[in-house]
Amino acid sequence: MDYVSVGKIVSTHGIKGEIRILSSFPYKQKAFLVGNTLWVDNKPYTITSYRVHKQYDMVTFDGFNNINDVLFLLKKEVFIAKKDLNLTDNEILDEDLIQYEVLTKEGKRGIIKEIFMASETNKVLRVQFDREVLIPFYSPMVVDISKEKKQILVDLIDGMK
Repeated sequence: MDYVSVGKIVSTHGIKGEIRILSSFPYKQKAFLVGNTLWVDNKPYTITSYRVHKQYDMVTFDGFNNINDVLFLLKKEVFIAKKDLNLTDNEILDEDLIQYEVLTKEGKRGIIKEIFMASETNKVLRVQFDREVLIPFYSPMVVDISKEKKQILVDLIDGMK
């Protein structure tokens, strides 16, 4: 089964077993649903409550009702099974995009080497053609994404060709 990291447990909150997860996962609304199973150290934990507090995702797990019950989870990475996310055709994880081939309208072929956030809202693809090119993901340059073919069609501007 494939798992995806959704964040890291950074601390507890209160005395009733609530934990703070620091996450930049793009599909939080699908991952942190009550009843979903999150995995920590290859062990499953079922979410019984979820809320957002400041920049943290606050979660309680089934069977953990005291701060002392959750202390062993601190500083650990949290994962979810990919199949539990139920992503639509328009939703793609960054981990999956790394494997995609990039095609230009001129016929050049490239491969995505890295995906990074240039700012809080600007995702950038580092693509290796005959030279390295940085392509803003949320831009008119990205024409089409095919999940079936694992390809991205781009229309590069003159200085990038």
